[in-house]
Amino acid sequence: MSTETLKKKENKTAKTIRISGAEAIIHCLLAEGVDLIYGYPGGAIMPVYDELYKFQDKLTHILTRHEQGATHAAQGYARVSGKVGVAMATSGPGATNLVTGLADAQIDSTPMVCITGQVPRHLLGSDAFQETDIVGISTPVTKWNYQVTKASEIPEILAKAFYIAKSGRPGPVLVDITKNAQFDELDFVYEKCTGVRSYKPVPEPDVKAIEVAAEMINNAKKPYIVFGQGVILGEAEAELKALVEKAGIPAAWTVLGLSAMDTNHPLNVGMVGMHGNYGPNVLTNECDVLIAIGMRFDDRVTGNLDTYAKQAKVIHFEIDPAEINKNVHADIAVLGNAKQTLDLLLPLIHKNEHKEWLAEFDKKYQIEYDTVIKKDIEPTKEGLTMGEVIEQINKASGHNAVVVTDVGQHQMITCRYAKFKQSKSNITSGGLGTMGFALPAAIGAKMGAMDREVVAVIGDGGYQMTIQELGVIFQHNVPVKIVVLNNDHLGMVRQWQELFFESRYASTVMTNPDFVKIAEGYHIKSRRVTERRDLKDAVEEMIASKDPYFLEVRVEKEDNVFPMIPSGASVSDIRLK
Repeated sequence: MSTETLKKKENKTAKTIRISGAEAIIHCLLAEGVDLIYGYPGGAIMPVYDELYKFQDKLTHILTRHEQGATHAAQGYARVSGKVGVAMATSGPGATNLVTGLADAQIDSTPMVCITGQVPRHLLGSDAFQETDIVGISTPVTKWNYQVTKASEIPEILAKAFYIAKSGRPGPVLVDITKNAQFDELDFVYEKCTGVRSYKPVPEPDVKAIEVAAEMINNAKKPYIVFGQGVILGEAEAELKALVEKAGIPAAWTVLGLSAMDTNHPLNVGMVGMHGNYGPNVLTNECDVLIAIGMRFDDRVTGNLDTYAKQAKVIHFEIDPAEINKNVHADIAVLGNAKQTLDLLLPLIHKNEHKEWLAEFDKKYQIEYDTVIKKDIEPTKEGLTMGEVIEQINKASGHNAVVVTDVGQHQMITCRYAKFKQSKSNITSGGLGTMGFALPAAIGAKMGAMDREVVAVIGDGGYQMTIQELGVIFQHNVPVKIVVLNNDHLGMVRQWQELFFESRYASTVMTNPDFVKIAEGYHIKSRRVTERRDLKDAVEEMIASKDPYFLEVRVEKEDNVFPMIPSGASVSDIRLK
């Protein structure tokens, strides 16, 4: 991508002031509407922190307990608010600690700008104290990055960073700024970036392709929609709902597409993927037209590509040309923002119903309910299940909570059973599968939507990867509700060991600390549930609390998540038990 910014003549009237590079960074952030930063100070970024001290009335800095926590908090904030999340760190280990969050944001298309300090320009390449080539390290996991070595570069580069992060298919950007560039002065003027030469973030829709797609949909006997996060990022929820209802098409979600459509909508048939619903997976291989909207056909959705939807014509609505034909061949590709392309499609769609086809999903659901769902959410066995905990959270929150999950069994159970009425309600690590994501992401999500209930559902393994971020909740009194589903195992790995490695539980059994005492050490109200009779009251107490709340639920140690498509198997080979 060329780094030449396209300038607008009308912006040339902006006021010029003489300030340091560090102060310029603050002014750039304020000009972009940033009011919240997550970060951790250190030597190479200290000039910026010194300037932050002077702007505390305009810009809030949240001191996370680890730089990775800063990135995940910025992600949670961005995913709920729709704004660009911002994280900041020093050079060396501070910068490298951002990499996991950058990679997570890259694969999940989350807009984020990370600013790192760097050793002075004259020390670059000398192996100076806390020097690392963070630009080289982060290149594979960022949408764009750049090293600033002169103060005069700061306004243009930061303007470009925010534009690239939030435009088109969003993603993370890293700007590395040497210490001399922070200390030196410049004549500061800020012009928002409106374009970058050779970078076209949103393809122009092909009207002919849309017309062909409409004809294909109108003539289909068994049309089927699978929608992903592109619907949410493109703010196309209303258009998706209108298409589904007008054409009478059953629609299923990917993990990141969850909440783009009311989960109780009669045409919302469930989740696809490795632990998705029985009908949506099996019937993928029976539809005649598969309409993919804002999703990328990743391996956890498709299973064995050699057998995936081979009988169907595929229509792919996608903003990123690189995703077209990457995994699944598209008979018709419709490039562009989903809101715009679906809006162009809708007038061409005939009013229709597909009652017999929809009935096939109902039949498959009944099989799954009788075999799996009933015992998950209405168990009769002694031990507590993860599913019944999620069901109680649904009831207590009225389906209105933002639910943030970590990675593992609890994540799949939550995505299967959580109920949502509004978009941007399901926050999870999808593509990278980052354990430790949930706690800091929930902090960011709550700060991005203070008017909404935010519940973090976490496994005992992932919780301990970023447990230190309880310090942020304590220091800032962030009213996040934390539910740890504790089975004393790395549950999902243990499940695979049971099913595919003859129950050899190698390094998956955990000896856990007293989580309640740890939370109480951070002055967070806490409770532990071990019996079913106490669950409902505990969840209701947690949701009713106006303060942070920690709830540990002791669940069965060896309770597997089904349905399940074994890795590399066909979606038709889904196992119910």
